[in-house]
Amino acid sequence: MADRKTAAQIMKKKAAIKAELDRRLPEEQADGLWQKSTEKLASIMERYVDLPKGMRPHTDMRVFPSAAIYLTVKERLGEKEAYSVIEDAAVALTAGLARKLAGLMRLPGMRSLFVRIWDPMTRKIFGPDNGFKNRFYPKAKGEYRMDVLACPYCRYFTELGCPELTRIFCENDERMYGNLPGLSFERKGTLGKGADHCDFRIRRV
Repeated sequence: MADRKTAAQIMKKKAAIKAELDRRLPEEQADGLWQKSTEKLASIMERYVDLPKGMRPHTDMRVFPSAAIYLTVKERLGEKEAYSVIEDAAVALTAGLARKLAGLMRLPGMRSLFVRIWDPMTRKIFGPDNGFKNRFYPKAKGEYRMDVLACPYCRYFTELGCPELTRIFCENDERMYGNLPGLSFERKGTLGKGADHCDFRIRRV
């Protein structure tokens, strides 16, 4: 089994999910499920020990811990409640990040800069080396467009038996970028919701 210490370190960074679990259960039960989730995460990481380095920020830090917690909680509380634990934590976490990002967008020049950095950012973080397959569009003034044709979130959530969790991460984009001042984030569909690709279009308005 993978190093349980590493799994425990990753789980410490999932405080928002732990808070949701603590809100629903007595302390002893919540802590017990958290311990089992940590053990499951270590097992999942051992299963995928040979994944490329570029995928690790997505798999080890997001996909695998979310799947481990969800699958563990699902055994105890059922699918609906387990999904709610992961989703409500994502809503709470992205709400705070979105507020900070919205504040930055009010600074002079930040909206234009934000649109411009999407191209290098997505190629570096969400490109082929990170397990994604993309379709990039020609640059246009004041906007950025890209499609994701395949992604590790969809793939590994599916392989782990919880494809439904992909939707939460699709919706995180909308929660993060959907209400930024002076910007429009437009999307017609995602892989996690049954479309054949995830479309990204962000532009100044």
